[in-house]
Amino acid sequence: MKIVQLIPGSGNAFYCENCLRDGSLFRALRKQGHDVDRVPLYLPIASNEFDHDSDEAVFFGGINVYLQQKSALFRRTPRWIDRIFDVPGLLKWAAGKGGMTDAEELGETTISMLQGEEGRQVKELERLVARLASGERPDVVHLSNALLMGMVRRIKQELRVPVICSLQDEDIWVDALPEKQRDAVWDILTERAADVDAFIAVSNYYKDLMCERLGVPTERIHVVYSGISLEGYKQSDLLNDPPVIGFLERQCRGKGLEVLIDAFLILKKTGKVSNLKLRIAGGNLVEDRPFLKEMHQRLDGAGFSEDVEFLPNLSYEDRLAFLQSLSIMSVPAEHKEAFGVYIIEALASGVPVVQPNQGAFPELLDLTGGGILYESNEPHILADAIEKLLLDHERARELGKQGRKAVFEKFSVETMSQNVLRVMETVLADPQSLPAQKHFVPL
Repeated sequence: MKIVQLIPGSGNAFYCENCLRDGSLFRALRKQGHDVDRVPLYLPIASNEFDHDSDEAVFFGGINVYLQQKSALFRRTPRWIDRIFDVPGLLKWAAGKGGMTDAEELGETTISMLQGEEGRQVKELERLVARLASGERPDVVHLSNALLMGMVRRIKQELRVPVICSLQDEDIWVDALPEKQRDAVWDILTERAADVDAFIAVSNYYKDLMCERLGVPTERIHVVYSGISLEGYKQSDLLNDPPVIGFLERQCRGKGLEVLIDAFLILKKTGKVSNLKLRIAGGNLVEDRPFLKEMHQRLDGAGFSEDVEFLPNLSYEDRLAFLQSLSIMSVPAEHKEAFGVYIIEALASGVPVVQPNQGAFPELLDLTGGGILYESNEPHILADAIEKLLLDHERARELGKQGRKAVFEKFSVETMSQNVLRVMETVLADPQSLPAQKHFVPL
C-alpha cells in the first residue's frame, strides 16, 4: 500500500506522544513492506523515532505560516522568497526561540489553517497539494491530528483518495485558547470533520469524547491503541536501593510535575520510605523554563534538591536505562489525557504506575493490570498511594509483572501498525460504509 503521512515537526527533539506514535508507525509500516512517504509540516522532524533527512523539504513552514497570517504582502510573495524562510536551520532556530506568539494569535492562525482553501495560508496549501500530486498517487493520506483537517478538502479534490485522521489530545490544546478563538476552532473542526473518511482515536475514552465534540457518528471513529517498539526493554529490579520515583513526560505545567514534586516532598518529610529519590525525564522547551525554575526553587527551599535529578531530552538508549532504574512511575497529569505512552513504556520495563483516575488512565490500567489509580489529583492523596505501593514490595512486583506481560501482548508497534492498516483497508474497500467497532483486538 502507498501511504502518505502528514506529520507536524517539532524542530527540536523532546518527549512528545504524537511524535513517538507517528514515528513508530512510520517505521513499522515501512518494515512491513509498505511504501510510506512522510511530509513534514511547520518544522523539521526531530524525533529519534524517524529515520529522517534533516534537510528534507518542510511544508507550511512555521515562519511562512506566521508571516502570511500577519501580512497580506507575504500571501503574494513568489516561492523563491518563501523558500528562504523554509531553510531547516532557520526553522530550527525559530523553534528554539519559543513563545513567539500569544494564545490569541495562535488561535487566529489555527482558525485560518482550518479554513484551508479559504484561509490566509492557501498558498502553502496549494504547494502541498502540488507536491502530493506530483508523483505516484497514494492509496491513502493519513493526518497526524485533527488540527490539519483544513487541508483535506483540497487534497481529496486533487488526488481523489481517502483521508484518515488520527486523534489525540486536540481538546487540551483547543480548550486552552481564549474563548472566542476556542469556540470558533471547535465550530470549524466540526464542519471539516465531514471531509475525513475515518478517524483513529488512541483510546475508547478519547473516541467517546471526540464523537461528542466533533459531532461524528461512532462508526466513523476507530480505536487503535498506541504501540511501542519493545526492543531493549528489560525488567527493572524495582527493589532499588535507594527507591526511585520516576516521571516521564514534557517537563511543563499541566503534566502533573508540580503535583508529583509536592507529593515527593510530603514523602520525604514523613520519612516512612527511607532515602527516597525522584528522577524527572522527558525534556522541556524554552517556554517551560520559568516553571522549572519555580520547581527547582521549591526543592531548594525544602532542602531536598540533591534527591531529585532532572534528565532532559534523553536518547532512546538512555530512556531505557532510566526506566530500568525506577521503582514506580507516576505522571499525575492535570488534564484528562487521551492516552499515556509513558505508562506503556514504564510497564514494558515492569515498573508499576500510580495514576489519577481520569481520562484514558483507567482504561489503560484495566487493560494491563499494571498499576493503581487514586481519586482526586492532590499531592497528599498521591503521596499516600505511592507510599503504600513502595512499602508493599510483593504487590509492586506483581503489578509490574502483569503490566509487562500485557504490554508485550497488546501494545507493540506491530500490533498498532496492523490495526491502522485494517482501518485503511476498510476505508479503501468501502469509504462510505465503515463498520462500527469498539476497538481492534490485538492480533
